[in-house]
Amino acid sequence: MTELATLLEVGGPVAALGGGAAYARARHPGVYWSTVGLPVSTVRLLSSYGSVMEACGLTVAPSRLRVLAVKATTRREVRPVPPRWGIVRPTMTGLRVRLRLAPGQEPADVAASAERLRHAWGVHAVYVTTVKPGVVDLRLVGFDVLRRVRMPRKLPSGRLRVPVALREDATPFVRDYRAVPHQLTLGATLSGKSMYLRHLVAGLARQPVALVGIDCKRGVELAPFAPRLSALATDPDEAAELLPVLVKEMEDRYDLIKSRQGIEPSTPDEEITSDIWGLPEHERPVPVVLFVDEVAELFLVATKKDEERRDEMVTQLIRLAQLGRAAGIYLEVCGQRFGAELGKGATMLRAQLTGRVCHRVNDEASAKMALGDIAPEAVSAACAIAPERPGLAVAGDTSGGWSRIRTPYLSLGAAAETCRESAHLVPELPALNRFRPHVPVRPVETASPVVRPRPVTD
Repeated sequence: MTELATLLEVGGPVAALGGGAAYARARHPGVYWSTVGLPVSTVRLLSSYGSVMEACGLTVAPSRLRVLAVKATTRREVRPVPPRWGIVRPTMTGLRVRLRLAPGQEPADVAASAERLRHAWGVHAVYVTTVKPGVVDLRLVGFDVLRRVRMPRKLPSGRLRVPVALREDATPFVRDYRAVPHQLTLGATLSGKSMYLRHLVAGLARQPVALVGIDCKRGVELAPFAPRLSALATDPDEAAELLPVLVKEMEDRYDLIKSRQGIEPSTPDEEITSDIWGLPEHERPVPVVLFVDEVAELFLVATKKDEERRDEMVTQLIRLAQLGRAAGIYLEVCGQRFGAELGKGATMLRAQLTGRVCHRVNDEASAKMALGDIAPEAVSAACAIAPERPGLAVAGDTSGGWSRIRTPYLSLGAAAETCRESAHLVPELPALNRFRPHVPVRPVETASPVVRPRPVTD
């Protein structure tokens, strides 16, 4: 009986701790990492760093001076030299270690061994980032941060910068329109493309920027954001009227820039500009972001007259994509499929869209349309996105870099409420007034009294 009581006293808490750790690892990986995974991985990293680096081929032969110093002071064997590591910095999702590479090494050597380092130290993933020549950051991620997306508490901010998703290395994915002015976003039905667009609109709604929408699905995607939109077209006919107005707005802004460039000898160098951001604050026109949802609808034609209208709209979109950046006009083009088979001008328009985001698609050809011309190795990653993970996407740009991202959940009601609260930020653009969507007046709800009044009787 005494042995049974001892077993229960010792084994009970151990079983409870083990069960709690297993539950936390499955349901709350962040809590598990902070309590169990972080200390275990730190000890494993510190105790096996030298041997792991040597096994991964990340060591070099010691210098002659080091060999002579070791032989003169000790009799131990001279070992190969691994990269020197700095302070191990824990984070909410993993660890960060800064490495100074040994002579003769390059960041590609460490990146090629990332998978072996992941298994050696028992973490979910290892990512390598170059800090400066000879120095790299080793980011160890303890668990799959894209399974349940939680955005970091401190997010980068700024004008025309929107943190819209989380990368697989636990860093925020920021849509920066100043750096990447135009973007193509593809995704099949229920892939999370609408959620991505929802985050963009909600993030830009709080900034002094004009939002213009072309939604050929009769406005079902962008109509809930009508209080914050400066213009909205809900079919190709309205889009054919709106696009020339935007082109004319762009030309007027170029005239403003050129008038500012009437350079005189006394003009300071800092006042000479080639885009709106070099203009003084009081003269600078407000930026415009054009959202085009279901862009393929603008290319589809049924009659000869529709074909002429399509050619005009495509030409205007290409002009906006080629010249709009300097005028402060940015494009966000979305669709389920986009390629040369849409018709004349499709390939030329796609070439002007620097940023690419590809959600789950129905075929490999669609992924190649989005990523094949900038990051061919990312096509297979986009094709491997499972339907059970809506919002997961592959983001790339023309530099060839790409990464997996996932958008956190944002309800349509919350995004629409953000647009209603920021309706006062809609800028004054007279040319777009006739395209301003109608916003129905919400009825004022009168609060009912807590205590029902009772009539006074004699």
